Formats: sequence, structure tokens, C-alpha cells
Amino acid sequence: MDHVILPIFTMIIPVVAIIGGISVAIVRLITQGRLEELARRERIAAIERGVPPEKLPPLPAAPGESSYLFGYSRLRRAHGLMIGGLILIACGIGLSIMVYTIEPEKSHWVVGLIPMMVGGALLASSAIVWPRGGDNK
Repeated sequence: MDHVILPIFTMIIPVVAIIGGISVAIVRLITQGRLEELARRERIAAIERGVPPEKLPPLPAAPGESSYLFGYSRLRRAHGLMIGGLILIACGIGLSIMVYTIEPEKSHWVVGLIPMMVGGALLASSAIVWPRGGDNK
């Protein structure tokens, strides 16, 4: 029975991860679009009530720009990259340890190097994006 369940789980885990990642991206896009639409409606309503446009706060993102890419500060992007890198490095180490404890005589533990290298690349890009001096834009 165990020889049947293990191959099923090895195929289900990546499928669930991919579907989950795509679902999170879709929900984020829909939510961000809704927030931008509500901000525009609020701005139009304030202008209709006679508030000068100069006194209104700016919109969350400029028209045509994705607020996911351009609306965040450099510090926030750097923090996101650093957190993602640390999580991937921890997952790679955990995967290597898990595979090594299951089959210590084989060298399949090297599979954990893939997420560790991706995590290292994210940490390196975090260091590149990190704001220097007082620049936070």
C-alpha cells in the first residue's frame, strides 16, 4: 500500500503548490484592481463635492502601471526578496535533511540545493535592491 501512496503524493504536492500560487496571484490582482477602482471613485466623488484635486491624496498607482511592481518602495521590495530567500534556503535545508534521513546511502539529498540556490539568488537581489542612504523610492 505504501508503494502506491508515495508516488501519488509526489505528484499532488507540486500540483497543489502551482494551483495555490496561481490562485494567490489571481486573488491579489482582483483585490488590487478593486482597491484602485474604489480609490478612483472616492476621488471623483470628492471632486464632485467641490474639493480641489490638488488637496486630494494621489492614487495608489499611476494609470497603466501595476501597483504590484511600481507602487512599492525599494525597502519593501528588498524585504520581500529577503524573506523569500530565507524561506527558500530553509526549505532547501529541510528538504536535504529529510531526503538524507530517508535514503542515507544515496545522494538524492542534493535536490535540496535547488531551493537553496534560488534562495541565495533572492538574497543577492535583495542586497542589490536595498536602498542606500536616504533613498527609499
